Amino acid sequence: MSSPAFVAVQGRRVRVRLAGPPECPPVVLIHGIGRTLEDWAEQFPRLSSRCRLIALDLPGCGFSQRAPQPTTLTVLAQAVVDVLNELDEARPVHLVGNSLGGAVAMQVAVTEPSRVTSLTLVDSAGFGKEVALALRLLAVPLIGEALTARLPRWSARVSERTLFVDPRLATEARVGHALAVSRQPATGSVMLEIARSLATLSGVSAAWRTDLLRAVADLELPTLLVWGDRDRVLPHAHLQSARAAFPKAESELFPGVGHMPQIEVPDAFAERFLDFLGGVPQPTGSGAVRSPSVRRRAE
Repeated sequence: MSSPAFVAVQGRRVRVRLAGPPECPPVVLIHGIGRTLEDWAEQFPRLSSRCRLIALDLPGCGFSQRAPQPTTLTVLAQAVVDVLNELDEARPVHLVGNSLGGAVAMQVAVTEPSRVTSLTLVDSAGFGKEVALALRLLAVPLIGEALTARLPRWSARVSERTLFVDPRLATEARVGHALAVSRQPATGSVMLEIARSLATLSGVSAAWRTDLLRAVADLELPTLLVWGDRDRVLPHAHLQSARAAFPKAESELFPGVGHMPQIEVPDAFAERFLDFLGGVPQPTGSGAVRSPSVRRRAE
Protein backbone atom coordinates (compact mmCIF):
# COMPACT_ATOMS: atom_id res chain seq x y z
CA MET A 1 0.00 0.00 0.00
CA SER A 2 1.85 3.09 -1.23
CA SER A 3 -0.93 5.61 -0.62
CA PRO A 4 -3.46 6.14 2.20
CA ALA A 5 -6.36 3.72 2.39
CA PHE A 6 -8.94 2.63 4.94
CA VAL A 7 -9.09 -0.39 7.23
CA ALA A 8 -11.91 -1.43 9.53
CA VAL A 9 -10.73 -1.38 13.15
CA GLN A 10 -13.11 -2.20 15.99
CA GLY A 11 -15.98 -1.35 13.66
CA ARG A 12 -14.52 2.06 12.80
CA ARG A 13 -13.04 3.35 9.55
CA VAL A 14 -9.36 4.16 10.08
CA ARG A 15 -7.10 5.72 7.49
CA VAL A 16 -3.63 4.21 7.25
CA ARG A 17 -0.62 4.21 5.01
CA LEU A 18 1.83 1.31 4.74
CA ALA A 19 5.12 1.07 2.88
CA GLY A 20 8.35 -0.89 2.94
CA PRO A 21 9.19 -4.60 2.92
CA PRO A 22 7.12 -6.53 5.48
CA GLU A 23 10.27 -8.22 6.80
CA CYS A 24 11.90 -4.89 7.73
CA PRO A 25 11.66 -3.47 11.28
CA PRO A 26 8.17 -2.05 11.87
CA VAL A 27 8.07 1.71 12.48
CA VAL A 28 4.82 3.40 13.54
CA LEU A 29 4.48 7.11 12.74
CA ILE A 30 2.08 9.12 14.93
CA HIS A 31 0.96 12.68 14.19
CA GLY A 32 -0.06 15.52 16.52
CA ILE A 33 -3.34 17.17 17.54
CA GLY A 34 -5.55 18.09 14.62
CA ARG A 35 -3.00 16.69 12.18
CA THR A 36 -2.85 13.69 9.83
CA LEU A 37 -0.51 11.01 8.53
CA GLU A 38 0.53 13.47 5.78
CA ASP A 39 2.90 14.96 8.36
CA TRP A 40 5.12 11.93 7.65
CA ALA A 41 4.85 11.98 3.85
CA GLU A 42 8.40 13.25 3.33
CA GLN A 43 9.76 10.34 5.34
CA PHE A 44 8.12 7.57 3.33
CA PRO A 45 10.54 7.70 0.37
CA ARG A 46 13.47 8.15 2.74
CA LEU A 47 12.74 5.34 5.19
CA SER A 48 10.69 2.75 3.34
CA SER A 49 13.66 0.86 1.89
CA ARG A 50 14.86 -0.01 5.40
CA CYS A 51 11.65 0.06 7.48
CA ARG A 52 8.15 -1.29 7.41
CA LEU A 53 6.31 2.01 7.82
CA ILE A 54 2.86 2.22 9.38
CA ALA A 55 1.19 5.63 9.63
CA LEU A 56 -2.38 6.33 10.68
CA ASP A 57 -4.88 9.09 11.24
CA LEU A 58 -5.73 8.87 14.94
CA PRO A 59 -9.44 8.52 15.87
CA GLY A 60 -11.39 11.64 14.96
CA CYS A 61 -8.32 13.14 13.28
CA GLY A 62 -7.84 13.49 9.57
CA PHE A 63 -10.25 11.11 7.88
CA SER A 64 -10.53 8.42 10.56
CA GLN A 65 -13.77 7.95 12.43
CA ARG A 66 -13.74 8.95 16.06
CA ALA A 67 -13.85 6.52 18.97
CA PRO A 68 -17.22 6.11 20.68
CA GLN A 69 -15.90 7.31 24.04
CA PRO A 70 -14.41 10.74 24.86
CA THR A 71 -10.95 11.14 23.38
CA THR A 72 -8.11 10.85 25.89
CA LEU A 73 -4.45 9.91 25.68
CA THR A 74 -5.34 6.36 26.70
CA VAL A 75 -7.98 6.11 23.96
CA LEU A 76 -5.53 7.35 21.34
CA ALA A 77 -2.86 4.90 22.49
CA GLN A 78 -5.29 2.00 22.36
CA ALA A 79 -6.24 3.02 18.82
CA VAL A 80 -2.60 2.59 17.76
CA VAL A 81 -2.53 -0.88 19.30
CA ASP A 82 -5.83 -1.76 17.64
CA VAL A 83 -4.43 -0.83 14.22
CA LEU A 84 -1.39 -3.05 14.80
CA ASN A 85 -3.70 -5.90 15.77
CA GLU A 86 -5.84 -5.40 12.66
CA LEU A 87 -2.71 -5.47 10.50
CA ASP A 88 -1.48 -8.64 12.27
CA GLU A 89 1.72 -6.80 13.19
CA ALA A 90 2.77 -8.87 16.21
CA ARG A 91 6.41 -7.77 16.35
CA PRO A 92 7.58 -5.09 18.79
CA VAL A 93 7.57 -1.77 16.95
CA HIS A 94 9.62 1.42 16.87
CA LEU A 95 7.28 4.27 17.77
CA VAL A 96 7.88 7.73 16.29
CA GLY A 97 5.63 10.53 17.51
CA ASN A 98 5.49 14.23 16.72
CA SER A 99 3.93 16.72 19.17
CA LEU A 100 0.87 15.06 20.75
CA GLY A 101 1.97 11.94 18.87
CA GLY A 102 5.00 11.75 21.14
CA ALA A 103 2.76 11.59 24.19
CA VAL A 104 0.62 8.96 22.46
CA ALA A 105 3.75 6.92 21.71
CA MET A 106 4.82 7.11 25.35
CA GLN A 107 1.36 6.01 26.48
CA VAL A 108 1.48 3.03 24.10
CA ALA A 109 4.84 2.05 25.59
CA VAL A 110 3.46 2.19 29.13
CA THR A 111 0.26 0.34 28.25
CA GLU A 112 1.88 -2.32 26.04
CA PRO A 113 5.60 -2.39 26.90
CA SER A 114 6.21 -5.77 25.28
CA ARG A 115 5.12 -4.35 21.92
CA VAL A 116 7.57 -1.45 21.83
CA THR A 117 11.24 -1.62 20.85
CA SER A 118 12.14 2.08 20.91
CA LEU A 119 10.77 5.61 21.12
CA THR A 120 11.57 8.57 18.90
CA LEU A 121 9.97 11.72 20.30
CA VAL A 122 9.87 14.64 17.88
CA ASP A 123 9.08 18.05 19.42
CA SER A 124 6.94 15.99 21.76
CA ALA A 125 4.23 16.98 24.18
CA GLY A 126 4.78 15.98 27.78
CA PHE A 127 7.94 17.83 28.80
CA GLY A 128 6.68 21.22 29.93
CA LYS A 129 3.60 23.38 30.46
CA GLU A 130 4.40 25.90 27.72
CA VAL A 131 2.39 25.47 24.53
CA ALA A 132 1.13 27.79 21.80
CA LEU A 133 -1.71 30.11 22.86
CA ALA A 134 -4.05 28.76 20.17
CA LEU A 135 -3.94 25.31 21.77
CA ARG A 136 -4.41 26.67 25.29
CA LEU A 137 -7.49 28.57 24.15
CA LEU A 138 -9.11 25.31 23.07
CA ALA A 139 -9.41 24.43 26.76
CA VAL A 140 -11.57 27.47 27.47
CA PRO A 141 -15.37 26.90 27.29
CA LEU A 142 -17.09 28.75 24.45
CA ILE A 143 -13.79 30.08 23.10
CA GLY A 144 -12.70 26.57 22.16
CA GLU A 145 -16.03 25.91 20.48
CA ALA A 146 -15.77 29.14 18.53
CA LEU A 147 -12.24 28.35 17.37
CA THR A 148 -13.22 24.91 16.09
CA ALA A 149 -16.64 25.80 14.63
CA ARG A 150 -15.36 26.56 11.14
CA LEU A 151 -11.77 27.13 10.09
CA PRO A 152 -11.41 30.04 7.64
CA ARG A 153 -8.67 29.86 5.05
CA TRP A 154 -6.67 32.69 6.61
CA SER A 155 -6.66 30.89 9.97
CA ALA A 156 -5.56 27.64 8.38
CA ARG A 157 -2.74 29.51 6.67
CA VAL A 158 -1.62 31.08 9.95
CA SER A 159 -1.71 27.69 11.68
CA GLU A 160 0.40 26.06 8.98
CA ARG A 161 2.82 28.97 8.99
CA THR A 162 3.32 28.59 12.76
CA LEU A 163 4.71 25.09 12.26
CA PHE A 164 7.67 26.05 10.08
CA VAL A 165 10.54 28.50 10.03
CA ASP A 166 10.54 28.40 6.23
CA PRO A 167 7.27 30.10 5.13
CA ARG A 168 7.40 28.35 1.77
CA LEU A 169 6.41 25.11 3.50
CA ALA A 170 2.99 26.54 4.40
CA THR A 171 1.86 25.73 0.88
CA GLU A 172 -1.61 26.17 -0.53
CA ALA A 173 -1.81 22.38 -0.74
CA ARG A 174 -1.17 22.09 3.01
CA VAL A 175 -3.66 24.85 3.74
CA GLY A 176 -6.27 23.13 1.55
CA HIS A 177 -5.64 19.83 3.30
CA ALA A 178 -6.09 21.48 6.70
CA LEU A 179 -9.39 22.97 5.56
CA ALA A 180 -10.61 19.58 4.31
CA VAL A 181 -9.73 17.99 7.65
CA SER A 182 -11.46 20.77 9.59
CA ARG A 183 -14.72 20.01 7.78
CA GLN A 184 -14.81 16.39 8.92
CA PRO A 185 -17.65 15.86 11.39
CA ALA A 186 -15.57 14.91 14.43
CA THR A 187 -12.53 17.15 14.01
CA GLY A 188 -13.64 20.00 16.25
CA SER A 189 -15.09 17.92 19.07
CA VAL A 190 -12.08 15.60 19.19
CA MET A 191 -9.63 18.51 19.31
CA LEU A 192 -11.57 19.98 22.22
CA GLU A 193 -11.66 16.66 24.07
CA ILE A 194 -7.92 16.17 23.67
CA ALA A 195 -7.04 19.73 24.65
CA ARG A 196 -9.30 19.71 27.70
CA SER A 197 -8.05 16.34 28.92
CA LEU A 198 -4.41 17.46 28.77
CA ALA A 199 -4.30 21.22 29.28
CA THR A 200 -5.86 24.39 30.67
CA LEU A 201 -5.58 28.02 29.67
CA SER A 202 -2.38 28.24 31.73
CA GLY A 203 -0.70 25.43 29.84
CA VAL A 204 -0.20 21.68 29.62
CA SER A 205 -1.30 20.03 32.87
CA ALA A 206 1.44 18.71 35.11
CA ALA A 207 -0.21 15.63 36.61
CA TRP A 208 -0.42 13.47 33.50
CA ARG A 209 3.04 14.56 32.35
CA THR A 210 4.68 13.64 35.63
CA ASP A 211 3.04 10.23 35.87
CA LEU A 212 3.66 9.35 32.22
CA LEU A 213 7.33 10.37 32.19
CA ARG A 214 8.03 8.42 35.36
CA ALA A 215 6.40 5.31 33.92
CA VAL A 216 8.26 5.61 30.61
CA ALA A 217 11.61 6.16 32.35
CA ASP A 218 11.10 2.93 34.29
CA LEU A 219 10.90 1.02 30.99
CA GLU A 220 14.43 2.11 29.98
CA LEU A 221 13.60 1.90 26.29
CA PRO A 222 16.11 3.09 23.69
CA THR A 223 14.95 6.65 23.05
CA LEU A 224 15.79 9.42 20.59
CA LEU A 225 14.75 13.00 21.41
CA VAL A 226 14.49 15.39 18.47
CA TRP A 227 13.65 19.09 18.47
CA GLY A 228 13.76 22.15 16.26
CA ASP A 229 15.38 25.09 17.99
CA ARG A 230 12.77 27.54 16.65
CA ASP A 231 9.66 25.59 17.57
CA ARG A 232 6.77 28.01 18.19
CA VAL A 233 4.36 25.33 19.42
CA LEU A 234 6.40 23.51 22.07
CA PRO A 235 9.59 25.49 22.82
CA HIS A 236 12.93 23.78 22.43
CA ALA A 237 13.66 24.42 26.12
CA HIS A 238 11.50 21.34 26.65
CA LEU A 239 14.35 19.30 25.22
CA GLN A 240 16.32 19.95 28.39
CA SER A 241 13.43 18.58 30.44
CA ALA A 242 13.27 15.57 28.15
CA ARG A 243 16.97 14.92 28.60
CA ALA A 244 16.54 15.14 32.37
CA ALA A 245 13.60 12.73 32.28
CA PHE A 246 15.46 10.24 30.06
CA PRO A 247 19.17 10.72 30.81
CA LYS A 248 20.22 7.73 28.68
CA ALA A 249 18.40 8.95 25.60
CA GLU A 250 20.09 10.18 22.46
CA SER A 251 19.10 13.65 21.35
CA GLU A 252 19.32 16.01 18.39
CA LEU A 253 18.55 19.73 18.19
CA PHE A 254 18.11 20.94 14.63
CA PRO A 255 19.10 24.60 14.17
CA GLY A 256 16.79 26.94 12.29
CA VAL A 257 13.93 24.43 12.35
CA GLY A 258 10.40 24.64 13.70
CA HIS A 259 7.87 22.16 15.08
CA MET A 260 8.21 19.53 12.35
CA PRO A 261 11.81 18.59 11.56
CA GLN A 262 10.56 15.57 9.62
CA ILE A 263 9.15 18.01 7.06
CA GLU A 264 11.49 20.98 7.33
CA VAL A 265 14.78 19.03 7.19
CA PRO A 266 13.61 15.64 5.93
CA ASP A 267 17.01 14.33 4.84
CA ALA A 268 18.73 15.24 8.11
CA PHE A 269 15.83 13.83 10.09
CA ALA A 270 15.84 10.52 8.21
CA GLU A 271 19.60 10.19 8.52
CA ARG A 272 19.48 10.79 12.28
CA PHE A 273 16.61 8.39 12.78
CA LEU A 274 18.22 5.61 10.75
CA ASP A 275 21.47 6.09 12.65
CA PHE A 276 19.55 5.69 15.91
CA LEU A 277 17.62 2.71 14.57
CA GLY A 278 20.86 1.00 13.60
CA GLY A 279 22.00 1.07 17.21
CA VAL A 280 18.83 -0.42 18.68
CA PRO A 281 18.99 -4.18 19.27
CA GLN A 282 16.33 -5.83 17.13
CA PRO A 283 14.04 -8.20 19.03
CA THR A 284 13.55 -11.72 17.82
CA GLY A 285 10.13 -13.13 17.17
CA SER A 286 7.54 -13.76 14.54
CA GLY A 287 4.81 -11.62 13.13
CA ALA A 288 4.23 -9.99 9.80
CA VAL A 289 1.93 -7.53 8.18
CA ARG A 290 -0.78 -9.09 6.10
CA SER A 291 -2.48 -7.23 3.28
CA PRO A 292 -5.47 -5.58 5.00
CA SER A 293 -8.87 -5.24 3.44
CA VAL A 294 -9.05 -1.59 2.45
CA ARG A 295 -11.57 0.74 0.99
CA ARG A 296 -9.98 3.47 -1.08
CA ARG A 297 -11.46 6.81 -1.88
CA ALA A 298 -10.34 9.87 -3.80
CA GLU A 299 -8.82 12.54 -1.58
